[in-house]
Formats: sequence, C-alpha cells, structure tokens
Amino acid sequence: MTLKAVLAALWRHPLGRTGALVLGAWLLLAIFAYAFSADPAPWANTMNLAESAKPMAYTAADGTTHWLGTDRYGRDLTGRLLLGSRVSLSVGFIAVGIAMLVGIPIGAWAGYYGGRVDAALSALIQVFWSIPSLLMVMALSFVLGKGFWQVFVAVGLTSWVEVARLVRGQVIAWKPAEFVQAARVLGYPDRRILWKHIMPQTIAPLIVLAASQFASAILLESGLSFLGLGAQPPMPSWGGMIRDHYAYLLTGQAHLALIPGLALATLVLAFQILGTALRDVLDVRK
Repeated sequence: MTLKAVLAALWRHPLGRTGALVLGAWLLLAIFAYAFSADPAPWANTMNLAESAKPMAYTAADGTTHWLGTDRYGRDLTGRLLLGSRVSLSVGFIAVGIAMLVGIPIGAWAGYYGGRVDAALSALIQVFWSIPSLLMVMALSFVLGKGFWQVFVAVGLTSWVEVARLVRGQVIAWKPAEFVQAARVLGYPDRRILWKHIMPQTIAPLIVLAASQFASAILLESGLSFLGLGAQPPMPSWGGMIRDHYAYLLTGQAHLALIPGLALATLVLAFQILGTALRDVLDVRK
C-alpha cells in the first residue's frame, strides 16, 4: 500500500480517525502551548504562593484568567499542563527512535545469520527481556543522572528488546521466500538481501509496534517523573504534576492531580487505538 492509501484507510477506520484527531489535537496544543498559557515565562514557572491551589476559571488580581486554576505554587496550571505535553511527546518520539536504531540491526542480524550469531544475540535479548522495564529505567537513570535527556536514553535503551524480537521473527519468516532465494542465486551480497529485500517487509509490523511503544515510553517517563527521576523542575512533567498534587485528591482541589492524569490517559489511549487501527489497516496479522 502507498502512504496515501494507508492514510486514507486509517481515516476511514473509526479508531484510526479518533486516535489521529486526539493525537493531532495534543500536537497542536503542545506547539502553541504559550498561546493558551496565562504565564509567558519559560515553562510557565512564575510562582505566586498567595494564589496557590485556586479553582478552575480563577481570575487573578491582575485580571489574568487561569482556566484550569493554579497549582500549589500559584503557577498557571493550563500552561504547565500544555508545556508538559511537549515533554511527553518528545520522550515518545526520541525514545522510540533510539529503540528502533538499536533493536532493528540486532534483530535483523540474529534472524538472518542464525547459528552462533543468533544464539549470542538472542541470549542478549533474553537477558534484557527478563529485567522489568521500570526497574531497568530506574537503574539507568541512577547511572546517567536525573534530567530531560537522560530520560530519552534510559527509556530508549529499555524499549529496543521488543523491536529486536519482532524483527528477528520477521526476518526468519521471510528468509525462505522465493524472492530472497532468487536474490541469493543472482549472487547478491547478504547485506543487500537483508536490507533491500527482507527488511522492507517488516515495516508494517514495526509501525504498529512503534505506536504501542510511544504509549509505553510516555508512561515510563511519567513514572520516572513521579519518582523524581525524570524531568527536573522547573520543567513541567505530567508525572511530576501528579506527584506534587496527589495529596489534594482528598481535598476540594482534586483537579490538580486529576487533570494531568486525564491528559496522560488520553494521550496514551490515542496511541493505543491508533496502533490498533494501524494493525487492521496494514493487515499485519496476515
């Protein structure tokens, strides 16, 4: 299928259209975050403790309206929430990119060459597969230190295993294909056969996996930030916002924790249903 045909089929799919619209809305809100923020300061980090934990649609003394209220430090919750979406989306894109760069070559070599190469690389994959993702991310975060870029690396280096397993299985499945055998008869080198003839057949399942890994990466980043190992203040992160305000769930300001939680849920759900729609459109089950 051409890219145009895939996009058209995805738009006709009910889940695909819903996921694309939600994801597109979050992308636009992330890009134009400052247009909706009552605080033009970097990361909307202007503090005013006299106006802390105010309700939604609160109008400050200077006439500024905080549509989602203010957080415990008196900062504009709308601006912090939308700027936090930049962190989540950035982690998703870059971490998945790292996972693909690491996992695709390892899986391809293991599946194509077989024998000792497959045994060694499969053992490596199994070792990483046996370690819980959150535990590995936390360990890497301790090694690399706290910070924004460290989260990219930590999440990316824990996500490559699924990519490698998928690619290995796909390469093994396509190796006996007639067009691959014909390429061998014609004397094409292994590198060309692997990357020019076999790997293009793995694109569809990789796209579906990438959508799922976007959701996982966003959840991992939020979990790290909730534990204080992710994005560091003053940079807003949805996990950090939930950590700062979960105690308010038992008070009249429960929205301070619920709003970033709902934002996280909608973005993760958008990627999940988009992945489901892509699976149907690209027909990877066949």
